[in-house]
Amino acid sequence: MELQFDDEGFLIDPMKWTEGVGSELASQIDIALTDDHWRVIKFARADFEESGESPTVRRISTMADVPTKALYGLFPKKPAKKLAFIAGIPKPKGCV
Repeated sequence: MELQFDDEGFLIDPMKWTEGVGSELASQIDIALTDDHWRVIKFARADFEESGESPTVRRISTMADVPTKALYGLFPKKPAKKLAFIAGIPKPKGCV
């Protein structure tokens, strides 16, 4: 299966994402995935499938019950953007 990415490296078709793709994308940005990462990734993908938009840090913190500080620990500096990248969903609105 050939995957296509946009100019910023985000997967163009989120439906082609697999956990293997997520692991590879995480390694590209030096993140070693743990069970905590996977829980947040799965939430983000499910939320995207339901709403059609990538979740914000605030939404993840509130809906997935993951404190903001913990999100920054899992996905340093730009948690929503890095999470979306690994989860194979579009870059969240408002992310630079």
